[in-house]
Amino acid sequence: MDLYSAGHRRGVVCAPHFSAVEDGRAVLADGGNALEAMVAMAATIAAVYPHMNHLGGDGFWLIHEPSGRVRAIMAAGPAGYEARPELYRESDETIPPRGPLAALTVPGAVGGWMLALEVARAHGGKLPLTLLLSPAVGHARNGYKVTRSQNRLTATYLAELSGVHGFAATFLLDGKTPEVGATLKQEKLAGTLAHIADAGLDDFYRGDVGREIAVDLERLGSPVTRDDLKQYAATLAEPLRLTLPAGALYNTDAPTQGVVALMILALFERLGVTTAEGFDHVHLLVEATKRALRVRDRAVTDPYRLPQPLERYLDERFIAGEAMKIDRRKAAPWVLREGESDTVWMGAADASGLVVSYIQSLYWEFGSGLVLPRTGLLMQNRGASFSLEAGALNLLAPGRLPFHTLNPALAVLGNGRIMAYGCMGGDGQPQTQSALFTRHVNFRQPLADAIDRPRWVLGHTWGNPRTTLRLEPRFDGHLIEALGAAGHDVEVLDEPYSDVMGHAGAVVLHANGACEGAHDPRADGGAAGV
Repeated sequence: MDLYSAGHRRGVVCAPHFSAVEDGRAVLADGGNALEAMVAMAATIAAVYPHMNHLGGDGFWLIHEPSGRVRAIMAAGPAGYEARPELYRESDETIPPRGPLAALTVPGAVGGWMLALEVARAHGGKLPLTLLLSPAVGHARNGYKVTRSQNRLTATYLAELSGVHGFAATFLLDGKTPEVGATLKQEKLAGTLAHIADAGLDDFYRGDVGREIAVDLERLGSPVTRDDLKQYAATLAEPLRLTLPAGALYNTDAPTQGVVALMILALFERLGVTTAEGFDHVHLLVEATKRALRVRDRAVTDPYRLPQPLERYLDERFIAGEAMKIDRRKAAPWVLREGESDTVWMGAADASGLVVSYIQSLYWEFGSGLVLPRTGLLMQNRGASFSLEAGALNLLAPGRLPFHTLNPALAVLGNGRIMAYGCMGGDGQPQTQSALFTRHVNFRQPLADAIDRPRWVLGHTWGNPRTTLRLEPRFDGHLIEALGAAGHDVEVLDEPYSDVMGHAGAVVLHANGACEGAHDPRADGGAAGV
């Protein structure tokens, strides 16, 4: 599978798994639009990359429409009706990260697919749902090959996941971590996908599949009820917007950390960096990240409970004040905010002007680990991000939306290009977005090079929490020394292309209608078009 693909006149897709890329490309070849291609890819990626996402998770979309309008689909599920703080205080005083009590939020991703297909039909989409989901059904029923990342993450978390209901039967072979290249099947998931392909996606919440999900959740001890599923619907929303000299940048509003990604780029622009890959480029993006993450941790929560609108933190005066607090030569102290994330980002564009940035997630690797016996759903553990502490910004309450690290990005550039881009990886998502954007847009590096170049991440991505500034070893040694001398707690990784940096990708629709896409050599996918 090629990591870079360009010159396409009908459309292009990119994803972290080659099967999702091929299935999205096939939809474009069949006359489908970018949104239809993305729904097919979203189903496939759950079937072949289950350590990163599944139907039991959430999703967020940014969609550029041919008219020029940019809209978001917010497909995050709220805490279940029975998810009260008292339930957890009665047990262990904490929200467990794995098992039925971790599966405390409604899975929202399929609701996002529903809404995306409504938008797709408004823009000429005509392909039947059965065609869009049939590749995923085949992957789940006939088997898929275990990737390097699934093998590694299964081994890493085997001890805490193997005892969770359904995990061993679904994701282990003879009770052991499957080797790279081994074949696994998700036959129950295949049945669920085939059923909703025929009955319609609404069945997932309000039909036979919804009933089966609810029965299993109740029997296994999850606080999500049938009524929670029946009442769920994804929503269309206006995204956050930032205007820079390069163009208009978009990201998702609360409960996501989209404001962080935009703040980093606003601060970087204010600081006036003029050269790529040197000390100023890396140091000032890292320092901007610190300022933005501090804002996130005191401001981002359920959108109905925000202390104040997040647009405030993109205001020019606020950005100017934050930029003044950044030392151009010295690193500010950094304290870890705990959290994990397990996610896929995918992009699609077509010549009509539809450009899609989409992210789908379970939160931690394999989410809660809970696989429902009737439907084969792997449930997310996004609710583990809630707090039980009275007065906390993200206090657990029935019906409340959890904080999300997920944040797809999209830019409408002044030269007529439209760029959808993103990355998985917790706190690393906005950092990688800023590296990719500045390299490609500010400093005009080719798209594939901007993704390939060595990356850094401050704090947590996925795996064990860190407070260090981790760098891939391909950085110039003098730059690494300069960052350490400035006070950064530098940790140089062993792998030249490290999973710690997440899996980034981007698609670009050019003003002349040509499409290009690129994906990360750190992942298992690529880009393709027609």
